[in-house]
Amino acid sequence: MKRLHVNLHVNNVDESVNFYRALFNTEPTVKKEDYAKWMLDDPRVNFSISLGGHEVGVRHLGIQAENEAELKEIYSNIEKADAQMLEEGHTVCCYAQSEKSWVKDPQNVEWEAFYTYGESKVNKTAEADCCDDNCCAA
Repeated sequence: MKRLHVNLHVNNVDESVNFYRALFNTEPTVKKEDYAKWMLDDPRVNFSISLGGHEVGVRHLGIQAENEAELKEIYSNIEKADAQMLEEGHTVCCYAQSEKSWVKDPQNVEWEAFYTYGESKVNKTAEADCCDDNCCAA
């Protein structure tokens, strides 16, 4: 079963963790100095916060697949939407190993389609920020 993904950029991770810990009534699944993530089942969402050089607020949305077959289904749906998809492929991002692609909706909102298959001790591959315009450049 797929899961909605929401990523917010924040100015202070610890302050935001305290707020979302109370709001969701649970500890984050992942907590780092620059990042935190909650894998919630009710509502079914992968909610993450991260420090970044961007404006504070919603950075991007996404759909997380639980397996490669679901990811292919998401990719097929993107094709039906007649949207240009940027395939990032296998990458390290947000302390996870994933296969992912990006697409922008007609209003220029970034959507990430991904399948996570492992953890990582680092936030990102090389020096590229996984959640900036480099990932979704047309």
